[in-house]
Amino acid sequence: MTPRIKALCVHLLTATGAVLAMMAMLAAAEHKWALMWVWLVIALIVDGIDGPLARAYHVKTNWPTYDGVLLDLIIDYLTYVFIPAYALFESGLMNGWTGWCAIIVITYSSALYFVDTRMKTTDYSFAGFPSCWNMVILVIFALEPNFYVTLAIIIALAVTQFTNFKFVHPVRTDRWRWITLPMALLWVACAGWSAWAEFGPISLAHLGLMISSAYLLLAGIAQQLIPERTASA
Repeated sequence: MTPRIKALCVHLLTATGAVLAMMAMLAAAEHKWALMWVWLVIALIVDGIDGPLARAYHVKTNWPTYDGVLLDLIIDYLTYVFIPAYALFESGLMNGWTGWCAIIVITYSSALYFVDTRMKTTDYSFAGFPSCWNMVILVIFALEPNFYVTLAIIIALAVTQFTNFKFVHPVRTDRWRWITLPMALLWVACAGWSAWAEFGPISLAHLGLMISSAYLLLAGIAQQLIPERTASA
């Protein structure tokens, strides 16, 4: 297989996210929330795989006709933001004025964040919360916190999108990757488990979601507070 064909295959893999988004939306329209989250978790796995493949096969050079970054952003807005926000409101977990506030804050702040050219830091982390609302809202589905608590969390995360608070990229942030990547994999495993079990009673999956979510939310800020050790001369 030539380098050009390999690069094209990566683009085709990324584009499957649009199909997964449609499957998730159809499930959401029928209030099949567990099935919707299964599709979104699969989409998250695809999103985690296509980036390293794109860099490995140099897609910008070998197949420049397609803009992989733009394609990725379009699909991410659907699977990370739009469909999870719809599910949060339509499921009844947040409705009334709190639900309206939540979906407006999520969709509006994320649209601005996705076009912010400063979203990536020099160590390939994110400056501000990277609009991973799919991860946040899945945890809300699993734990069902009070809707005022949920709204406070959503507003706080949205505000950080316009700050320099750092959030790690599970694959690209080199510092602490030895624990960040396993934590991300733990989150995916527990998310898939919870969705497959239709968010049943509190279980080990819920515990894993809480631990991994807390780490992924706070690791970047911890890195900002804890100076990185430099090798002595």
